[in-house]
Amino acid sequence: MVVKIRLSRFGNKHSPFYNIVVAQARSARDSKPLEVIGTFNPIPQKPTNLSEEEARKAKLYKEVTLDRSRAKYWLGVGAQPSDRVWRLLSMVGLVEPKLKFTEEKLKVPQ
Repeated sequence: MVVKIRLSRFGNKHSPFYNIVVAQARSARDSKPLEVIGTFNPIPQKPTNLSEEEARKAKLYKEVTLDRSRAKYWLGVGAQPSDRVWRLLSMVGLVEPKLKFTEEKLKVPQ
């Protein structure tokens, strides 16, 4: 049984909201998962409980909640994260970030 950690989409049209789920690799995106380990809201939110001046200067953020212990468990038993989930897990510090290739590394020597 191949297990993947991936995003499952919820929300209305043009306002997505994702659950971070553990599911079998061959199951559909929105089918019933083995476990829900977190959520991800890709739409930038304004911080709350700030004064008007601080709110204007404040940076927007994308909300991510994650059960670190369960994510660590599933990674330990061999679950493979999708590319987007890999990026989210690397922000939390559970996996090493994937290396980005620069243009210099991609150039073929002549």
